[in-house]
Amino acid sequence: MDEEDSGWQRLDKFLFYARFCKTRAVAAALITRGHLRINRQPTEKPHARLRPGDILTLPLADRVVVIEILALAKRRESAPLAQMLYKEIVSSEA
Repeated sequence: MDEEDSGWQRLDKFLFYARFCKTRAVAAALITRGHLRINRQPTEKPHARLRPGDILTLPLADRVVVIEILALAKRRESAPLAQMLYKEIVSSEA
């Protein structure tokens, strides 16, 4: 299996590091439901590669969020630092 490099990151790790999910297991469960999209393409793979510049459509409990990935993290940081990893493009109340 390919090791991550500075150019990409596993989708489940990004969701955990960016604080969209409390654990990687929760992130993987969200992804495998099949409602998440990377650049408009549906994915059910927690190991999908995410790169800066990608657009992520994320169905959360109470809304749908569309974000642009700005940077990748090496570990989970504080909420203000996690918010610097992405830019919210659209947020719609469900």
